[in-house]
Amino acid sequence: MEKRIVIDGNSIIYRAFFAMPPLTNSQGLHTNAVYGFTTMLLKIMEEERPTHLLVAFDAGKETFRHSDYKDYKGGREKTPPELSEQFPLLKDLLDALGVAHFELSGYEADDIIGTLTRQADEEGKTMQVVSGDKDMLQLASDNVTVVLTRKGVTEIEKYTPATIDEKYGLKPLQIIDLKGLMGDTSDNIPGVPGIGEKTGLKLLHQFGSVEGVLDSLDQLKGKQKENLTNHADDARLSKKLATIFREVPLEQSWERMQFDGMKLETALPALRKLEFKSVVDRVEKLGAAGSEGAAVTGVDGEADATLSSEQLNVQLLTSASQWEALNESLESADTLIVESRGDNPHQAELIGVCVATPEANWYITKEQLLSNEAAAVRSWLADENRLKHGYDLHRVELILHWHGIVFAGTSFDVQLASYVLDPSDSASTLQSMAVKYDLPLTSSDEEVYGKGAKFRVPELEKVADHAARQAALVRRLAPLMEADLERNEMNRLYYELEQPLSRILAQMEKTGIKVNKETLQALGNQFTTEIDKTVTRIYELAGTEFNIGSPKQLGEVLFDKLGLPVIKKTKTGYSTDAEVLEKLEPYHAVIPLILHYRQLAKLQSTYIEGLLKEVRDETGNVHTYFRQTIAATGRLSSQFPNLQNIPIRLEEGRKIRQAFVPSEEGWSIVAADYSQIELRVLAHISGDEKLKEAFVKDMDIHTKTAMDVFGVQQDDVDSNMRRQAKAVNFGIVYGISDYGLSQNLNITRKEAAQFIDQYFAVFQGVRQWMDEIVKQARQDGYVKTLLERRRYLNDIHASNFNVRSFAERTAMNTPIQGTAADVIKLAMVHMDKRLRDEGLRSRMLLQVHDELVFEVPQDELDKMKQLVPEVMEQALALDVPLRADVSTGANWYEAK
Repeated sequence: MEKRIVIDGNSIIYRAFFAMPPLTNSQGLHTNAVYGFTTMLLKIMEEERPTHLLVAFDAGKETFRHSDYKDYKGGREKTPPELSEQFPLLKDLLDALGVAHFELSGYEADDIIGTLTRQADEEGKTMQVVSGDKDMLQLASDNVTVVLTRKGVTEIEKYTPATIDEKYGLKPLQIIDLKGLMGDTSDNIPGVPGIGEKTGLKLLHQFGSVEGVLDSLDQLKGKQKENLTNHADDARLSKKLATIFREVPLEQSWERMQFDGMKLETALPALRKLEFKSVVDRVEKLGAAGSEGAAVTGVDGEADATLSSEQLNVQLLTSASQWEALNESLESADTLIVESRGDNPHQAELIGVCVATPEANWYITKEQLLSNEAAAVRSWLADENRLKHGYDLHRVELILHWHGIVFAGTSFDVQLASYVLDPSDSASTLQSMAVKYDLPLTSSDEEVYGKGAKFRVPELEKVADHAARQAALVRRLAPLMEADLERNEMNRLYYELEQPLSRILAQMEKTGIKVNKETLQALGNQFTTEIDKTVTRIYELAGTEFNIGSPKQLGEVLFDKLGLPVIKKTKTGYSTDAEVLEKLEPYHAVIPLILHYRQLAKLQSTYIEGLLKEVRDETGNVHTYFRQTIAATGRLSSQFPNLQNIPIRLEEGRKIRQAFVPSEEGWSIVAADYSQIELRVLAHISGDEKLKEAFVKDMDIHTKTAMDVFGVQQDDVDSNMRRQAKAVNFGIVYGISDYGLSQNLNITRKEAAQFIDQYFAVFQGVRQWMDEIVKQARQDGYVKTLLERRRYLNDIHASNFNVRSFAERTAMNTPIQGTAADVIKLAMVHMDKRLRDEGLRSRMLLQVHDELVFEVPQDELDKMKQLVPEVMEQALALDVPLRADVSTGANWYEAK
């Protein structure tokens, strides 16, 4: 029996791209869209066994519709380059699989498919159309079934004329009328304002078509009648644009679609090249395809079998005998999954846990975990010698802690390992890891629980199954990732730095830092008074009262009323961003006041009111959450609240640190920060003798740079020279351009370029290293820190100059910034060990970029003032000395 299937190539690859996590192969090619498309295609081959198969694509951007409406698809965002590069990959793979694909200049895939469905209707042949676009519903007929994808490309819904009537109360061709009334923002089809799907359906049920609606305007009233009257031409045009053209000149269409099964001799090499390992394995096992269609197991086929509920052996605790069995199995338990709700782990709600053994997955609800029956489980969780695999065990430790449960004994954290292996992939979800390692996908948390306001905990069996699937995936991922760490020489980075640091961070977060509410409130009152004075003065200078926080009103005052020069415009009017205001400062006295107002208002809302909300009642402390797997450079980030972004260049911002105090009476705050650590790292890795000399002789690096660049003696270096030298020194670390330097120093681009040229003429070792590191990045596709942390640079060969230039700057600054981040992390690990080894009561509280903050009892103060800089300066041996400056005080402000 013949079975014809046509796939809307553009629609499916787009949906696959946005549904699948980011994925690249070892050559740096993005492959997630091709992977998603392939899973869908193989599933079709397995379940439908087509005799005729075709993938239709759009050909170019211009079609005949643009002659009717030049803005057709005009609102659509430009195709991401990460997707664009996958179209040729997909077409090559289709050729290798023996699947026909077709495109025709001037027409869209819809038109090709529409013509084929017309031929099928005329010849009485059955056919399926696979797409993600509801427009295709207009093609449904007694012969044609439209298959729409849902939730990416993994789930489908089949539509026949009967299905469309049941769901919409329309005939297939009336779908065009519906589009004519409501329009389509994705294709920039205008439609009629105020008419969405619900109203459009109501009108069509009453009047039948766009024309019927427009002929019956006298029966309508109000705004709806007005909109239809004013936009009648838009409705007619929209219907025309939405109508699929079904007269494309196609030749030998059925013959072209003939599908005789997958060509293994070409399919397997193509799949290997894309590094779709599990697809290759399954296709190899199946052998050659039969004559009735492709005998190929879809990616989900075998995968789901390996994770079936029976094989997962999900155990719920409903009897005393099951508790007994669980307690006995704890000897072999090796994996933990925690189900929770909420982004902030200090406030997250525990739902339950899955304790996994090689034989079974035991799901325990929160209530059960806190009960007397779970004493042995809690003991297992707290035992640091009972090692556990898991996902984001740092977060797990915090969630369990705030529910009164101790966690210890991390063996391997797949999220942390994924980050170490590729820190540019900040998503690192279990699903993205499954894709990367070609393992069976699990359901996502969003699919199980919903998102945001729709979050609901489903029935116990579904939650338990979800947790068990995650545990099974973690167990399969761990050995693969361990092998990758070994192969990439990253064992030290993971096992000696990141994994121990995870435990240290959790301890710091559980401890928190004391905040004096009265101090914060008093500062808030000062800020309020200052804000009120500033607002009054702004009104006086502006000659009117207005909402200073409204960009629109501020723009009208500055540019229309005061007549200041317009620097930049936006789609909605005048730009009043910080960059614009800074350029306007010389023109009017009101500008500095507006900038000051903005600074004060942000301090008040974010750091006074915001911090007061974050003080935990039972501890009196704020408990930040250090994100270890976010920054591609390896740096930590801080959330809930962010304590790394308290502005300290502004004195009012610095004063907020007065509220951070020791948690015990008579203790002090000790703070220590690295001095110019990134420039010291640059001196080491570049080997530049002049740069090394400055640090070895403990000279002021900015004065030394000014001396060498300007060719003057130390006594002749003035403040402006040093300021310029400082801007270049730190700019070099970040790959600054002549434009960037000109903006920083308010000089011309020519002057800035000359300054940079002078710098490199003096520090030739730096220039040579930068050239070499970019060259190495082009060759390897990544750069490394001194501790072997990699950052992959997929855009280093990009044809777009700006994209490629950014990758080159990243190649230069990552080894510097990344090594600096590694150094302070090493210092934290070493410091934690020294505190424990020497039995000190002092506690490490915060890491803020290059600074560590401690609370210290009086009798340990002298010891810590000596120990902290010693440990920090010896964290990593460089060719130049590391230097850490230490200070103390009654609060964090005094300690700095």
